[in-house]
Amino acid sequence: MSITKTVVLNKTQVNQKIDRLAFQIHENHYSEKEIIIAGIAGNGFKLAELLKERLANYSDVKVILVPVQVNKKDPLAINASVELEKSDAEDKVVILVDDVLNSGKTFIYGIRHFLQVRLKALRTVALIDRDHKRFPVKADYVGLVLSTTLKEHVRVELGEEMAVYLE
Repeated sequence: MSITKTVVLNKTQVNQKIDRLAFQIHENHYSEKEIIIAGIAGNGFKLAELLKERLANYSDVKVILVPVQVNKKDPLAINASVELEKSDAEDKVVILVDDVLNSGKTFIYGIRHFLQVRLKALRTVALIDRDHKRFPVKADYVGLVLSTTLKEHVRVELGEEMAVYLE
C-alpha cells in the first residue's frame, strides 16, 4: 500500500504564512508592553518560536515564550502543564499556538490552564485549520483553512525542511 503525499505549502509559503500571522498578532496587540506566546509542545512550540522571532521584526513588545504540555492521547490523565507562574500571566495577553487545529481537543485542554488566571485576552493561532470541530474553540489567527476528509492526515514540518503535507 503506497501513501500519497501532496505538498500543500512549500517552504516559501510556510514562511509567508508565519510572517502574516506574526504581523496580525502585532497589529492587534501593538499597544501591549508584554505578551505571552504559549506553544503546544512539539510543532506548536516550534511555531511559537518562529512567531516570536518574526514579531521581533515588527514590534518592540516583550514576548515571553512558554511551552504547554498536553497529553494528546489522554488529555484528562494529566492537566496541561505550563512553565509559567499564574501570577506572571495576570492581566496579560496570552496567545496559544498549535500547528494544526483539527477537532479542537488539544486547544481546549491547553486553554484550560489559562482559565484559572485573570487574563487581559486569550487568543489562539493555528498554521492549518482543518475545520473538523468537536469542541467550541476556534483559531483567531489562521495560516490556511484546509478542507480535508477525516481519513486524511496533515503533517507539518517546521525544521530544516519547512512544508505542510496532506497524506
